[in-house]
Amino acid sequence: MSADEILDIVDEHDQVIGQSPRGEAYAGGLRHRCVFILARDAEGRIFVHRRTPTKLVFPSLYDMFVGGVVGAGETYESAALREAEEELGVTGLPRPRYLFKFLYDDGAGRSWWSAVYEVTCELPVRPQSEEIAWHDFLSEDEVRRRLRDWEWVPDGLAAYERLTALRPMD
Repeated sequence: MSADEILDIVDEHDQVIGQSPRGEAYAGGLRHRCVFILARDAEGRIFVHRRTPTKLVFPSLYDMFVGGVVGAGETYESAALREAEEELGVTGLPRPRYLFKFLYDDGAGRSWWSAVYEVTCELPVRPQSEEIAWHDFLSEDEVRRRLRDWEWVPDGLAAYERLTALRPMD
């Protein structure tokens, strides 16, 4: 989505209260909706990537989720499938499975409702070069080891911490 893409602006209860172009929503700290999809390969490894330096939010940081913003009028569910297929560079993924939703708020003007999903991708991935600078499928143990060594996107890290609290990773 471009900076001109229209997003629903939502309140603390995830109710739509207006609309705004994405760039203005980011600049003004307007609460919107996002999806996070934990993509696993057939062996259960997690797709991990490093964001490109041109990303509007959290450039060059690592993430264990693919995903993005939910467009105006779009459901979380349709955004999850769209974002997973776009970022992984595949078509024909199974519908991502909804896990939970939470309000991310960094206390510094970045706040969004975040719906977390999981999907298994058995297709060869071809990630978007404008979105993803590096990628690999890593085991749960390798992801845990890298949590100390790499700089991760804070919203993805918050989602991962909630996920592991709900369902400890093997």
